[in-house]
Amino acid sequence: MKRILSFITVFALLLTACEGEQGPPGFDGVNFVGQSFEGTVNFINPDYQASLEIPLNIELIESDMVLTYRLVGIDNEGYDIWRPLPEIVYTDNGNEFQYTFDHNFDFVDLFIYAPPTFDRSTLPEADRIGQTFRIVVLPVDLVNSIDLDVNNLSEVMQYVE
Repeated sequence: MKRILSFITVFALLLTACEGEQGPPGFDGVNFVGQSFEGTVNFINPDYQASLEIPLNIELIESDMVLTYRLVGIDNEGYDIWRPLPEIVYTDNGNEFQYTFDHNFDFVDLFIYAPPTFDRSTLPEADRIGQTFRIVVLPVDLVNSIDLDVNNLSEVMQYVE
């Protein structure tokens, strides 16, 4: 009986002594999720620019992060390969150009940017026509609350509805 009483006393002491540092503050049940959409565009002369309208069901606020990714192919297992913008592309003849973007509350504008000495009309159609982009809108509170690698679309998409 003495042994059981000793065991209960030690167990009770262990339960009451289990304290540690308080964890990071939570968001009190607020669900922070991102939203995304895709579009396919053609970059044509003279400005090599295209726009994607942000769908009305995506509420974009000033503090949100807008991330843009370009579909560059499909891997051996059939999964899409996405690259974050801005993306620098090197041509076979040693030149370079860049896919880049900017946005406002209504549109994401996509560009092929190149130095003035580069003639964008010499780009193959594969680099200009039928380019697919995924736009992801993330609340900045979400991005700040976790260690999110925004260059990894697979990781980002875990937080998108």
